[in-house]
Amino acid sequence: MAYQNILSEVKEQILYITINREQKLNALNKATLAELSDVISFAVTQDEIRGILLTGAGEKAFVAGADISEFSSYNAEQGESLARTGQEKVFNAIENCPKPIVAAVNGFALGGGLELALACHIRVASDNAKLGLPEVSLGLIPGYGGTQRLTQVVGKGKAIEMIATADMISADQALEIGLVNHVVPQADLIAKAEEILNKIKQRAPLAVAAAIKSVNSTFSFDVNGFETEINEFGKCFNTEDFKEGTSAFLEKRKPVFSGK
Repeated sequence: MAYQNILSEVKEQILYITINREQKLNALNKATLAELSDVISFAVTQDEIRGILLTGAGEKAFVAGADISEFSSYNAEQGESLARTGQEKVFNAIENCPKPIVAAVNGFALGGGLELALACHIRVASDNAKLGLPEVSLGLIPGYGGTQRLTQVVGKGKAIEMIATADMISADQALEIGLVNHVVPQADLIAKAEEILNKIKQRAPLAVAAAIKSVNSTFSFDVNGFETEINEFGKCFNTEDFKEGTSAFLEKRKPVFSGK
């Protein structure tokens, strides 16, 4: 697939997505968000793809924020539309993607960049990463789900502190509060993300998707998470992967899952 602002490539059942605006510190503009929406939609339809690795070009930034020049003159109605469109087409689509998405945070993850990482299922950071939500210093608040997802991940008190002070935190601080899963040297970042995805892709794809859906339901106020888990658990019994997994266990061999 040919894009102007991102690079995408499928290798060994992993879709690699790189936000490719290095001179702009990979800032999110409308065109980049549209391309992210398109590539995530594509990934959902491809059985070959078992996981997604999302990162930014270069060594300075994952995504250093949104492209402020695009919305500096917006009114309230335009601002609301910007947030709604971004959340529905990109950030929620990432969070609800049935394929596991690992964010490889290589440097600055600020504003919309941290919100993008938060929408991913797992986050791995390089040891030089800096993370924060600086929107209140611009007279704004996070608009791509940051107030909700940061609170879910690190708790109310820490989320309000980070958002209200607009302070950046280091990769080690992010690890300490559970904002990222792992911190590694920059040279090892992609390899660590691949290690996680390579382990996941050995598991039953439909079961992984069911697990993602069930975990996400914890944070949906209009959905009973326990009921979601019960329903998804039951559906697994009708899959070929369940039959293969149980047969392999009883036969003391490694399972070969088909994703059916």
